[in-house]
Amino acid sequence: MITDRGPPLPESASCYRRIGPFEADTIPAGLLRRHDLKSGVWGLLHIVAGAVRFRWDDAAGGSRLLVAGDTMLVPPTVPHHLETGGPVTLTIAFHAPEAAEAAA
Repeated sequence: MITDRGPPLPESASCYRRIGPFEADTIPAGLLRRHDLKSGVWGLLHIVAGAVRFRWDDAAGGSRLLVAGDTMLVPPTVPHHLETGGPVTLTIAFHAPEAAEAAA
């Protein structure tokens, strides 16, 4: 798993929602412009096929080309967006500690 920014995914976190698979022409527009996850929510962006560029929109900036098989941890409240440049298939799983506590 790729982890460019913190905080790390808590051990108590569990998946409460999955979206996708999306392809280059079906990725929701909101993922292609600056956005962030709410406090207490982490995303696991998984590239099933192809490639996508993940851009950090915080003060540190930077980007990473993600390719098939990569999974990137996206932490809460850090602005970012995706850029497509060709074929891609991706999914996103959302995790939160509250989801683990609710299931117990």
